[in-house]
Amino acid sequence: MSETNNPQLSDTQMEEVVERAVAPETAQASPDIHPDDAQPLLKITDLEVTFTSSTGVVPAVRGANLTIYPGQTVAIVGESGSGKSTTAAAIIGLLPGTGKVAGGTIEFDGEDITHLTTSEWVELRGSGIGLVPQDPMSNLNPVLRVGTQVKEALEANNVVPGSEVGARVTQLLEEAGLPDAERRAKQYPHEFSGGMRQRALIAIGMAAHPQLLIADEPTSALDVTVQRRILDHLGKLTSEMGTAVLFITHDLGLAAERAEQLVVMHRGRIVESGPALEILQRPQHPYTKRLVAAAPSLASARIESAHQRGIQLTDEELTGAGKGATSTEAIIRAEHLTREFDIRGAKKGNDTFLAVDDVSFELRRGTTLAVVGESGSGKSTAANMVLHLLTPTKGTVYFDGQDTSQMSEAELFRLRRRLQAVFQNPYGSLDPMYSIYRLIEEPLKIHGYGSLEYARAEIKRAEATGREAEEWMRALVEAADGKRSLTDAEKREFNPKKLRIQRASELLDMVALPRSAMRRYPNELSGGQRQRVAVARALALNPEVIVLDEAVSALDVLVQNQILYLLNDLQAQLGLSYLFITHDLAVVRQIADDVIVMEKGKLVEANTTDELFSNPVQDYTRELIEAVPGRGIQLNL
Repeated sequence: MSETNNPQLSDTQMEEVVERAVAPETAQASPDIHPDDAQPLLKITDLEVTFTSSTGVVPAVRGANLTIYPGQTVAIVGESGSGKSTTAAAIIGLLPGTGKVAGGTIEFDGEDITHLTTSEWVELRGSGIGLVPQDPMSNLNPVLRVGTQVKEALEANNVVPGSEVGARVTQLLEEAGLPDAERRAKQYPHEFSGGMRQRALIAIGMAAHPQLLIADEPTSALDVTVQRRILDHLGKLTSEMGTAVLFITHDLGLAAERAEQLVVMHRGRIVESGPALEILQRPQHPYTKRLVAAAPSLASARIESAHQRGIQLTDEELTGAGKGATSTEAIIRAEHLTREFDIRGAKKGNDTFLAVDDVSFELRRGTTLAVVGESGSGKSTAANMVLHLLTPTKGTVYFDGQDTSQMSEAELFRLRRRLQAVFQNPYGSLDPMYSIYRLIEEPLKIHGYGSLEYARAEIKRAEATGREAEEWMRALVEAADGKRSLTDAEKREFNPKKLRIQRASELLDMVALPRSAMRRYPNELSGGQRQRVAVARALALNPEVIVLDEAVSALDVLVQNQILYLLNDLQAQLGLSYLFITHDLAVVRQIADDVIVMEKGKLVEANTTDELFSNPVQDYTRELIEAVPGRGIQLNL
């Protein structure tokens, strides 16, 4: 990777490089003329979109130009805040809040639609322009049956006579790939999996056979196999109907695989556009180069492997099958983990669901073990048993050689200091009513950070693990044991409240956030900043193991890359061990030393990362790898 694209450059430095490189003519670029030289279906010229806030007018899209031809697939890529979703919202006339088109034109099928009336927009949406929104959980009405919501789309566009609506609803759900569509139409969104909800949204978006379909991050939260099936089906539907597609995505692999034309947006401007493969393999703009450099792929190298740090593993040690798998080598050892759940209302004999079935694995000290599999494979359930948030029906979890099921409440409480978690959604895992300082302080306060009891326990742990105890801990213990006296300055400095503030400051430094962030609240931070706070909170009690449950899946590619580098640096600095739960195999390639693959509650394959990707043994593992978007496309700088 070149120096210009080194992730260690600060965001400010990189933005300065990018801004200097943006030339007006580059920002005005638009895709090449369609080979058929046909009439454009959509033509955007010098589009300006603004939002009005309490501090004034904020430009969201600046001078954008874009052309889409009938039947063409175009992808817009860029990080959060780049203007890609705002551009899509302007096209379909759904700008939120104070957003408005302040300049330029949007021509659809030869007519300017920039200033349509409400009734004209209603007529255009659905039959002219369809939409598959990003989050199926919040875009499906939870109190209406799925079939009713598809029916609404049909009735709004007068697509079929009233007597045929029921049959057409079933047909649309079948076309979207939902099995047993007639029964599914009578169910509610909460009874659907994530992939099924996304298929329902596709059925709604395609209900009126639109000429242009806008798909806003249509598969961002889905497993790779489900993602591939949905995109294949969407491609088949749009191809049969001659529908043009505008993908909004941060997944460069998906863009490379599915789009003919690619548009790169940054800070509201289109900075580069053209044939998708050409841009991704030979990017010209510094920002595009940065995106490509940050994109995880199956060709990615481990950021820094445990092997490079001098830690050797064997296959037997990884799966816990070898004689050398002793308690001193593994920080976590899971043996024959099984977890059943009761199914309410089920008939006797079928009233339990086996979520995890006889799973064994080991996490070596100082390494990263990835647990991969589709939704429902049992990977998060296994992680929750490791975290002691779920009790195994059978099996045992050992932490540093100790059986956690035999620990007392006091011992389990102390275990929390050594074993922490970072969860998937940085928007939901942080209390919005707490300041950043209070979020980080909370575990410190609960565990008595700054007290003599905490100091004694931590010194004992430091001696056992070879870590360094903090200065205040030794001072308090030595003073309590009569070995020395505290000075007046130490008495003031070693006040628990001051120690917590000092620790919170150190943690923000570790995750590269300014100390001024302590006074802010989660809603004032970006997704990447929130996830850094979640990492800081997990580090507060100086743990030895962190369980990361889909910790980067909700983040843009650049932010994701920054968090992965941060996790790697912290691992090298603090000797951390990571249990990394994910469905993104490209990320696994970058972060993990070893991988276990789960399917339907069972562990089906375990190996080192390099070996698993080079020579997968199981068909299921091969299917997961083959489903990664753009896996066969080499992204170059």
